[in-house]
Amino acid sequence: MHLRIRHPRNNTLTLFLYEKNMPKIEGATNMVNLLSGFTYFLVAKLGSVSGNVGVMCTDHGLGNGETGYALVDAGMKQLNMTGWMHNRVRMIVAMFLTKDLLIDWRWGEKYFASKLIDYDPASNNGGWQWSASTGTDSQPYFRIFNPWSQSKEYDKDCEYIKKWVPELKDVPPKDIHKWDNPKVRAKYPNINYPEPIVNQKEASRRTLEEFKKAAKK
Repeated sequence: MHLRIRHPRNNTLTLFLYEKNMPKIEGATNMVNLLSGFTYFLVAKLGSVSGNVGVMCTDHGLGNGETGYALVDAGMKQLNMTGWMHNRVRMIVAMFLTKDLLIDWRWGEKYFASKLIDYDPASNNGGWQWSASTGTDSQPYFRIFNPWSQSKEYDKDCEYIKKWVPELKDVPPKDIHKWDNPKVRAKYPNINYPEPIVNQKEASRRTLEEFKKAAKK
């Protein structure tokens, strides 16, 4: 393996894997990709915000896991209780905060930093910037995760959701995945779980408009 890292000011990292000098090892490519990403974000400029991050992240329900988006809430409750969250859910939560709520990614990064037992400044900052479509290596601004389709794809039977959001234990998975529908919520008047704090379709449209405006400046 040969690594060549350019100076951070060039805003790039080049990694070469010389297969002729390295035996065929299953998983080697994934290992190299992981190392590449870690090193890349290590040289990235870290942002910071001042203020009470706890208040900031609970004002809109996210910090307490009360957004009405079951997968997002499950992830936040898991984070608050255990100090850990699956990487897929971290991306979903990060995009929800930055693109559905249009909140500065640095608030989310700071909150995660205060909770994660596996906190690493490089991967955490890099992950948040990736999700927010800012920084040195990010997703295109028009890529916005839909929490409803994400939960249906990655937690179809809602085992994860029901473990961390027990309020929904008696709600069938098909209805949990459609909790944004008022008619679905009306079927469960005794379920103590909030309605979504934001309309995802409207939020996505608003975010795309704001990014397009910013690009023209």
